Amino acid sequence: MIKHYKFDKLGKANHGWLKANHHFSFAHYYNPARMGFGTLRVINDDWVEPGTGFPRHPHKNMEIITFVRTGSITHKDSAGNHGVTTAGEVQVMSAGTGIEHSEYNLSKEPLNLYQIWIEPNKHNVKPRWDSKVFSQKQCGNTLPLLVSGYEEDKGNALFINQFARIYGGKVTKGKSFEMEINHQAYVLASAGKFSLIDNQSTTLMEKGDGAEVTKQKFVTFTAIEDSEIIVIDAAVN
Repeated sequence: MIKHYKFDKLGKANHGWLKANHHFSFAHYYNPARMGFGTLRVINDDWVEPGTGFPRHPHKNMEIITFVRTGSITHKDSAGNHGVTTAGEVQVMSAGTGIEHSEYNLSKEPLNLYQIWIEPNKHNVKPRWDSKVFSQKQCGNTLPLLVSGYEEDKGNALFINQFARIYGGKVTKGKSFEMEINHQAYVLASAGKFSLIDNQSTTLMEKGDGAEVTKQKFVTFTAIEDSEIIVIDAAVN
């Protein structure tokens, strides 16, 4: 089953320096029907103006993943980590026992990112931060694995404390491929336009849209335009 969420129906917030689009309830946006999706708690599609950002603030016992779509973000935290993550890179932070961090756009161009929060399967771990550059080449027969909580994927993907896998990459117009779903998946149309097909229906996904995929072992993607697709396959509660 596919449940489609159009970009213009997402929760909205405009703070001037920050324009946020919330796939689930977050901050001042509250929708009792959109409190998360299994262990997936937050997806924010954020635009951050140059020279602005999120001042230092705390987190605890949450896996926080940032996928940078355009621009760059500068990270600093109370554990001494400091890094700049640019378009095509992903960063992860395991908040664990508690960590404070700031995230700023110190560049001269707007920053667009997805911030994704996933509940951990291990609480009160030592906080950690990591980032990785992934290939910007067009995908072949599947999307590259970016983030994983499975031991067998260590070294190939950024690690988080949850049974989840996040895939993402660029897909050339006309390309089709099938993906296996292990738990349930949330699909993000980061750019372009593509069809998402299960054994019941075909859903047209456009830039900014999201979709829940449940009770499906496989789904098929077909790029109608050059696209960027992200798939979050995360454990059910």
